[in-house]
Amino acid sequence: MDLPIPETPADPVAQARHDRSRFFGALLLSLCFVALLWWIKMLEVWLGQSLSGLGVRPGSVPGLIGLVAAPLLHGSFGHLLNNTLPLLVLGTLTLALYPRAATRAIALIWLGSGLGIWLFGRDSVHLGASGLNHGLMFLLFTLGLLRRDRAGIAALMIAFLLYGGMLLTVFPGDPQISWEAHLFGAMSGVAAALLWRARDPLPARKKYSWELEDESIRALEDTLAAEERDLYEPPAPRDVPVLWQRPDPAPRGVVVPFRPRRDGDATD
Repeated sequence: MDLPIPETPADPVAQARHDRSRFFGALLLSLCFVALLWWIKMLEVWLGQSLSGLGVRPGSVPGLIGLVAAPLLHGSFGHLLNNTLPLLVLGTLTLALYPRAATRAIALIWLGSGLGIWLFGRDSVHLGASGLNHGLMFLLFTLGLLRRDRAGIAALMIAFLLYGGMLLTVFPGDPQISWEAHLFGAMSGVAAALLWRARDPLPARKKYSWELEDESIRALEDTLAAEERDLYEPPAPRDVPVLWQRPDPAPRGVVVPFRPRRDGDATD
């Protein structure tokens, strides 16, 4: 696979500072989201009331609320703990590398996973952020293959190395695990990658010396061709100056009119 070398930025120090700021901003957002999930779970414990009824219930009109609420809810602390680290890693990579596409992609994964469950899922209550995790992993994987820039390939390799097992968990397995959320989350992640792969611009590619030489040769050839065209090509007719003007015609005499013939005039 050809991985193009990125062009050296005009100000490497400022670019490195910007990249660090974007990475830590993405990490902070991921931490805040995970903190929200833990706060919701501790609120359930403190109230002594489970909010699992707000999960997705396939085919149920009240269960549509789960399209929004289900990724925020978890059945147990163990369930939440299993989703915490993937959310931090995959969320940070997505927000840091694809800031323009991330918001739309996350929204599509969030709602697409729940809608797929509601339409085709088993008759049960589905909840948890595992569908979001699968969507982010497949999003990074697909974007890395489509864009083929070094940062995207690096994110693909990290995601696959840590969570490559998600490629298998989209199929039915443990009946206690919502594989439907995994499947539709993954499908939504692939769809988001196909829709918004060009949302974030690719880094400028460094040109090889032979490319620069070819560009110089082409520029020189274009200049010589333009000069030769100006030298030998005749100008357009509208640009040719008129050297001879037709003189004005001489004034013509007056034609003597014939007298109209009268009755009785002799004729030949």
